[in-house]
Amino acid sequence: MPLILAATPIGDPRDAAPRLAEELTAADVVAAEDTRRLRRLCAALGVSVPSRVVSYHEHNEASRTADLVDAVAKGERVLLVTDAGMPSVSDPGYRVVQACAAADLPVTCVPGPSAVLMALAVSGLPVDRFCFEGFLPRKEGERARALRELAGERRTMVFFEAPHRLAATLTAMAGAFGGERPAAVCRELTKTYEEVRRGGLAGLADWAAEGAKGEITVVVAGAPAAEVAVSLEDGAGQVARLVEGGMRRKEAAAHVAEQTGLSKKALYDSTLG
Repeated sequence: MPLILAATPIGDPRDAAPRLAEELTAADVVAAEDTRRLRRLCAALGVSVPSRVVSYHEHNEASRTADLVDAVAKGERVLLVTDAGMPSVSDPGYRVVQACAAADLPVTCVPGPSAVLMALAVSGLPVDRFCFEGFLPRKEGERARALRELAGERRTMVFFEAPHRLAATLTAMAGAFGGERPAAVCRELTKTYEEVRRGGLAGLADWAAEGAKGEITVVVAGAPAAEVAVSLEDGAGQVARLVEGGMRRKEAAAHVAEQTGLSKKALYDSTLG
């Protein structure tokens, strides 16, 4: 039997895939990020709470992964759910998937709601190419560095953010990307007070300063080609950082060349010796 990753509603329980209720009923073990939320979800779906439910969250993920892998290896049907959306996407799940893959055990999923994809769809921004950046660092300096590294990103970017940090994050984005960079703040998606605010980053930061509540997803347009002006020295530095992170030099040079418009050969040669 496989490990099954099951997407759960990000707000409205009616968005649950029909298979979710079936898998909750059929599972031998359900690993839930929050067992209380699982009980509420089961009640909304009209299914009985499975007899064997274990918690699986960021604080016990490392210690509990082996137990779940053992259960899958023994032929048990293990279902993993998080509070909202798809497990392992900015939520617990990666470790157990990695461990099952390493043990050559089957992994599948029940598709369903995704805050990332819904926010992209309603943002009004280009969605042909995008990247998901999750939560930015909480500390101001680390966040600023992360945003500087993304300043030349050509793809549309998707971020999660806590409501009490939204104004500061949008202000930092305006500083790194420019106040007129188009963006959308998607709040409480699929819920009663769903709201999508579109505009430049500076204007959105002013709006957020008044206070925002709920689950927040921020979508930011990628850098226009005219805004990408990176020197060969800076590009070589980006290549060096990617190589330090484990990427092959040739691949790193190609990646930076695509992002900056610099010559791949020049980037490669500049990092030799």
